Amino acid sequence: MSKGAAGVAQSVRILIGAGKASPSPPVGPILGARGVKSMDFCKEFNARTAHLVPGTPTPTVITINPDRSFSFVTKSPPASHLLKKAAGIEKGTGRSGQETLGTISLKHVYEIARIKCMDEELKALGMEAVARSIVGSARTLGIEVVP
Repeated sequence: MSKGAAGVAQSVRILIGAGKASPSPPVGPILGARGVKSMDFCKEFNARTAHLVPGTPTPTVITINPDRSFSFVTKSPPASHLLKKAAGIEKGTGRSGQETLGTISLKHVYEIARIKCMDEELKALGMEAVARSIVGSARTLGIEVVP
């Protein structure tokens, strides 16, 4: 660590597959550069994400303290991943708004919004605002939302 950063906790954001954390890239180099034992993080992360479907991308915020200890917070999977899974598609469209790859119902949108509302940042927005955001993401991916 540089002398200017001594005594200040560092925060690192990373997207890791649930239950698939390993000391190989990208986790190992990011934590190793900050003096944290990546194997300890991997074991704890995999234990915390054991209830999720293996490989589900999980946004994680890791806080690294000056004494090289760490804590982390996992968030819900990205809306795009949940939308693609609900629509049964592998990849979003390259031509947003012009091409439709799949359809989902409003029930799916509200189910995804309920999952996303568990995140601290989105609790204040409310279910309706999060659902509208998810409908916009679905359009961008080429997924049509039907009532």
